[in-house]
Amino acid sequence: MRMILRLLANAAALAIATWLLPGISLTADSTSDKVISMLIIALIFGVLNAVVKPIFTLFTSPIVLLTLGLFLLVINAVMLLLVSWIAGLVGLGWHVDNFWWAVLGALIVSVVSFFLNTFLKDKNEQRRG
Repeated sequence: MRMILRLLANAAALAIATWLLPGISLTADSTSDKVISMLIIALIFGVLNAVVKPIFTLFTSPIVLLTLGLFLLVINAVMLLLVSWIAGLVGLGWHVDNFWWAVLGALIVSVVSFFLNTFLKDKNEQRRG
């Protein structure tokens, strides 16, 4: 259940970035096609964040440390570009125009995901206080 909620949170964050930024587009005919596309894109995004992002972060850890973590935004932008490329191969119709739109999109996705995931606390996590 928790994994489905995280998938929905990622889909919502990606949808908000797509809605706000003209450089990120989704071409689908109906609302149901858009929802299904966003869920598949969120699934791809989640898998890439679980598999590829740690490898990128490991190899760029000196840069991440030197920039006090700001380089993670660049890694997130690269993840969005990679998702855009995969979505193009699969034919989902979700596209990020260039690197700078990906950076803005990564910033929006990070902020929205942070706020949405604060409501998805682990039930095994003990409360402080």
